[in-house]
Amino acid sequence: MSTNINSTEKKGSFFQDNQKSVIFILGGIIVLILLYIGYQKFYLAPRAEKAADAMYKAEEYALIDSLQKKAIDGDGTFLGFKEIADEYSNTPSANIANAYLGSLYLRQQNFQEAIKYLKKYADTGSEILDPLVIGLIGDSYSESHDYKNAADYYKKAADKSKNSYTTPLFLKKLGLVYEQLNENKQAEEAYSKIKTEYPESAEASTIDGPLARVQAKQ
Repeated sequence: MSTNINSTEKKGSFFQDNQKSVIFILGGIIVLILLYIGYQKFYLAPRAEKAADAMYKAEEYALIDSLQKKAIDGDGTFLGFKEIADEYSNTPSANIANAYLGSLYLRQQNFQEAIKYLKKYADTGSEILDPLVIGLIGDSYSESHDYKNAADYYKKAADKSKNSYTTPLFLKKLGLVYEQLNENKQAEEAYSKIKTEYPESAEASTIDGPLARVQAKQ
């Protein structure tokens, strides 16, 4: 009989100790949640607003070829995209600044810097912008004559979001780099997909020539 009492006492003790542990863990989780909410509300939100305010001048400079350096580095009064990306990291504006920087460096034929910043861009869920940024990485590799990596990124860009603007655009670029790699069968597949799946696209209206070219090479 005494054995049962001891067993019951031990069982009760276990659950009491375990309950204390659970309460301690739950309390810790609540504190972490409150800290996260505070971080979002009182740190990230004001930073995001400041970053958005800082963007407008750099965006204006980015539209003018002669002012691209100011768009990147700032003008002494207004921040450039590079400082916005660094100073306001983890904000939407910093993310977009990375895309701008990659595009500007690509236009300047500074391909390694273009790749560096474009790869820092994080998906936003945009059906147009997300595949465009991936495609710009492909352009940077293609301009560097690294056609293997270019093909990989053009394929990712074409597959990222199925739409009649970005998909045929990057399928055509994919076909062109496949031709550079002498992979004419894969080029034919890319061109054929434009013709059959996106017949209303701008690329489809001029795809017969490239398609015939790769078919003749096989």
